[in-house]
Amino acid sequence: MPYTTATTIIERSPSRLRQALQDRLDALARTHRVPGAHLAVDTGADVVSVHTGTADAATGTPFTADTAVPLGSVTKVYTAAAVLLLADDGDLDLDDPAASFVPELRALPEVTVRHLLSHTAGLPTGPDSDTAAGTTVARYLTGTCTAQDALFTPGAGFSYSNAGYVAAGRLIESVTGMTWKEAVRALLLEPLGTAPAHLDDTAPARAVAAGHALNTATGQLRPARQNLAPVEAPAGALLASALDLAALGGALIGRSAVLPTAVAAHLRTAVPGAAPGVLADAWGPGLALFHQDGRWWCGHDGNAQGTSCHLRAEPDSGVVVAFTGNAGGATALWRDLADDLTRLTGVRVPTAPAPAHRGEPVPFPECAGTYRNGATEYRIALDDAGAPALSVDGDLPLPLVCYPDLTCDLVDPATGRREPGGHFHRDPVTGTVDRVQISGRTARRTRTA
Repeated sequence: MPYTTATTIIERSPSRLRQALQDRLDALARTHRVPGAHLAVDTGADVVSVHTGTADAATGTPFTADTAVPLGSVTKVYTAAAVLLLADDGDLDLDDPAASFVPELRALPEVTVRHLLSHTAGLPTGPDSDTAAGTTVARYLTGTCTAQDALFTPGAGFSYSNAGYVAAGRLIESVTGMTWKEAVRALLLEPLGTAPAHLDDTAPARAVAAGHALNTATGQLRPARQNLAPVEAPAGALLASALDLAALGGALIGRSAVLPTAVAAHLRTAVPGAAPGVLADAWGPGLALFHQDGRWWCGHDGNAQGTSCHLRAEPDSGVVVAFTGNAGGATALWRDLADDLTRLTGVRVPTAPAPAHRGEPVPFPECAGTYRNGATEYRIALDDAGAPALSVDGDLPLPLVCYPDLTCDLVDPATGRREPGGHFHRDPVTGTVDRVQISGRTARRTRTA
């Protein structure tokens, strides 16, 4: 279908479109077992907002247009935008050594601020939230950001890293003299008209949603405990509604004075060397970038415990689409809704990078071995027929299907369904496989099979 601007379609019959989207959201929430969800479509000329269900399945609290949902990694967009606002004020340069502001990074003098924001610093993901719960930011960073654990030379690869955003939050505090929470509130949330909400709020000032997990034994949904460690707040602690995210999306494409035009454009500019694999087509200093129908969309995806939130914005058309859902199944709901938007409006909203033309699967025995990202171990072993399977930290192995371009799919053992998994990398000098990127996270090879 050729690209159509949503403005024309919404203005033609906004009430009809609103009802159609409401009907689809209601139906899809039932299908995917999602207690509550919210979709906002903003063209700059009109906004269609629909929501459904309950904010908390245990209490039955209604899900409203103001309900704030744990955003997970969409929080990183706010953190990155705050850093670029500081750069626009002349407080720093994105190509400054990050250690100039974050002394805990002095072991990695080549890492710049831009590297932190674009996941090209070569930093490990960071410890899991339960492990990080009792530590300080200084201990977290000095224990994680070491030369020994570096995954690649800064700027030479991509590995999605919460640790990089813990460091970015520490940078904001160093430059502003405020806490990360105070700085993001002053620089972005209040100017955007967003009422602040954080995972550590004991008495939230606005309505918030619980995340939910599905008990497969009983078929019942139950509230999920949010376990993000306090030190990880800059990577994932904010809560917001879909309308809040739409306001952020408008600023990202230059429709708000909150982000100067140059700052918004910088956030949307692809960083050289940032190849995010299955996460997006490219990456800016804080934003995922998706290429669809000759246009570049920007945005981010985020998952907290039992939530799924998504933001997409396209500067040429001015279209912004935002979604929040309070269950793990909301990711599939979002994908189905994006398909419905195509059918109802002609606007194709990207949910994943453009599919690659990879050819037929090939044997790839040289991929077998052990790879590490910080404390996380990725082990690829071959079965008796020479087929590879991936196990992460000893979990159930998932079959891999490999292709001539060194990409691979992960196979669901129950259904046989293939999902894009990642990419192997060869050492440019020796030609041997020395890294694997799975779901955007790179692991360095430590030994062969």
